[in-house]
Amino acid sequence: MTSTTRCAACKYLRRRCSSDCIFSPYFPSHNPQRFASVHKQLPVNLRAEAADSLYYEAQCRIQDPVYGCVGIISILQQQVNHVQNEIAKAQAEILVLNANTTTAQGQPHSDEYHQLASS
Repeated sequence: MTSTTRCAACKYLRRRCSSDCIFSPYFPSHNPQRFASVHKQLPVNLRAEAADSLYYEAQCRIQDPVYGCVGIISILQQQVNHVQNEIAKAQAEILVLNANTTTAQGQPHSDEYHQLASS
């Protein structure tokens, strides 16, 4: 890009736009809102994390060209659902055991019952 047709990123950042500007293919001069939105939503302190995320997603796509990281997310979600079901079952068993214990404590033992009944 020449200095008269700077890309939207270089215009926004008020700098010269070289012919090999890395931003120009992604932020053309006719769409300044595109860069402004990205710049606003991706502040400087989060850019390293964004780059790491892009790298991770690319690696996942290499390993699984069809689903990429979405496949991993799906597997993890299934595992979470399974564990939640197991927790619900365990909680239900605890309620049943507590109810049985409460019921057993409220009733006299059979020997005590017979002694009380014959009195």
